[in-house]
Amino acid sequence: MTVSDHSAEETDSGFLRSVLASSADCIKVLDLDANLVFMTEAGQRLMEISDFNAVRGCPWPDFWHDQSNVDAKAAVAAAKAGGVGHFQGHTPTFAGTPKWWDVQVTPIMGPDGRPAKLLSVSRDITRQKLAEERQDLLHQELAHRVKNTLAMVQAIASQTIRGDVTLEAARDAFTARIVALAKANDVLMQASWTEASLASLVASAVLIHGNGVAERFKVDGPDVRVGPKAALSFALALHELGTNAVKYGSLSTPNGRVEITWAVSAGRDPRLQFTWSEIGGPPVAPSGRTGFGSRLIDRTLASSLGAEVSLDYPTTGVTLTVEGAISAMQET
Repeated sequence: MTVSDHSAEETDSGFLRSVLASSADCIKVLDLDANLVFMTEAGQRLMEISDFNAVRGCPWPDFWHDQSNVDAKAAVAAAKAGGVGHFQGHTPTFAGTPKWWDVQVTPIMGPDGRPAKLLSVSRDITRQKLAEERQDLLHQELAHRVKNTLAMVQAIASQTIRGDVTLEAARDAFTARIVALAKANDVLMQASWTEASLASLVASAVLIHGNGVAERFKVDGPDVRVGPKAALSFALALHELGTNAVKYGSLSTPNGRVEITWAVSAGRDPRLQFTWSEIGGPPVAPSGRTGFGSRLIDRTLASSLGAEVSLDYPTTGVTLTVEGAISAMQET
C-alpha cells in the first residue's frame, strides 16, 4: 500500500468519523447474535451512557420490553435475512429518562455478500409521540364536549316545547337559549375550555339584553374562575332570570333594577356566595307553574355547581342565592 493509499484511507476514516459524530441518531453495530459491538458518541449521549464498556457485548433486544422486545427481535431477524427491520418502541435511557424511538435495523454485508454484522439506527421521536398523544387526547376531549353540547341542546329543545306554548314562542325562546349557550362557550374558549371567569359570564348574560337594559344591572364581585360545567349552568340560569325579569320582573318597569353580587370566603376551602336580587319591580309571587327557568335552577344548577341553591319570591322581587365550595365549581 502506497503513502497516497494510506492518506486516502485516513481521509476516508476521518470523514466517516465526522459523519457519525454529526448524526443526531443513536447508531449501533451489532454482531449476528444481536450483541452490542459499537455505539457512536452521539448515541451514548442520547442513551445517557457514560461508559460504553458497561454495555458492550450485551444483547441489544434485551434493552426493549414487552411488545418492543418482540419487535426488536423481529427487526434483527429481518436484517439477518438480508432485509430491513423497522419498528417504533418505548424504552428509557440508562438514566431512566422515558424515550420513544424509531428504529431501523439493516445488514452490514461481508466480502461474501452475506450479512456479517447489523447496523441499528434509533431516532429519538419522544416529542412526536407526546404530540400525538396530546392530539389524541384533544380529539377525545372535543368528541366529549360535542356530545355533551348536543345533549344540552336536545334537553333545551325538549324543555322549551314542553307545556302550553305556541310554536312562535317556543322558537324565540329556543333561539335565545342557544345564543346564551353559545356566548358561554365563547367565554370558555378563551381559556381552552378549562375554566371561565364568572365576571365574564355575568357580563355576557347582561349584554344580551342590550344597552338600555344592561345599564340597569349593578354587578359587583371578585375575580372567580369556575369549571366548564358550572359555567354553562350559570350562563343558562342567568339568561332565564334576565329574560323573566324583562318580561315580568323588575326590568319590566322603568325604575326597576337587578343587583348581581358575589363574594368568596377565606379559609382552606373557600366558598362562593352568589346573589341575584331584583329591586323596584312589580310585586311578585310564585306562579305555581314550573317553567324552564325554575326547572333549570331547581334541578340542574345545584347539581352542576355542587352548591346550595335557593330561588325565592319576596314581594320586592325574585332573588337567587347560590352558596358552595369553589373547588366543586371548578371541576372539569
